[in-house]
Amino acid sequence: MTGSTSQERAAHGVTAAARLRKPSWRDPRLLVGLLLVLLSVLGVILLVATANRSEPYYVAAEDLSVGQRITAENLTTVDAHLQDASSQYLPGGQALREDAVMTQRVARGQLLPAAAVGTADALDRTPVGIALETPVPAQAGPGTHVDVWVARPKPTGRGYLEPRKLVTAAEIARVDTTDTALGGSGGVTVHVLVTRSQVGPLVDALGNDAKVTLVPNTTGGGS
Repeated sequence: MTGSTSQERAAHGVTAAARLRKPSWRDPRLLVGLLLVLLSVLGVILLVATANRSEPYYVAAEDLSVGQRITAENLTTVDAHLQDASSQYLPGGQALREDAVMTQRVARGQLLPAAAVGTADALDRTPVGIALETPVPAQAGPGTHVDVWVARPKPTGRGYLEPRKLVTAAEIARVDTTDTALGGSGGVTVHVLVTRSQVGPLVDALGNDAKVTLVPNTTGGGS
């Protein structure tokens, strides 16, 4: 009995010593643990790098008006991190169509929305230039809306008929100012965006020497 007990104690001691022995570099369990740690760290690094990755996007190098033909010369690029909104803007590496035109106004320095670029046949509005005799309202500029009032000449040729509103809430595409040789302002032409059905009446009024006045429309609503 005593000998058997001694042998059991010795075997137990060897087993305990094996459990407490410092693991070797060749121990598979240690190698697997190190591999898991390395993979975890690498995964975190890749996740952070992906989350912070920036891509080039087109930016308007100048004010771009509706109907304007655009090329790479009208644009510049900037690196931006847009995450879920990236599909809404044109990437800087994407080539522009030869017949690309602006379907929406984009101010200088703004990112170029994908929806703002199309073709001429996709335009639902077209710009018509109006040479004004009266001063342009101070608050009127590209992107603002105005009502177009027209007063036609009387049949007698003296004076004008009662003015009527021809177009409601027309968006101003751009404003051109002509300077005189003396440095003063020689005239102002305001390009307003109108629908195809409004082009004819407006051109007819302009061609018959009607007096045109632009009145700011603060609501931006059409008739």
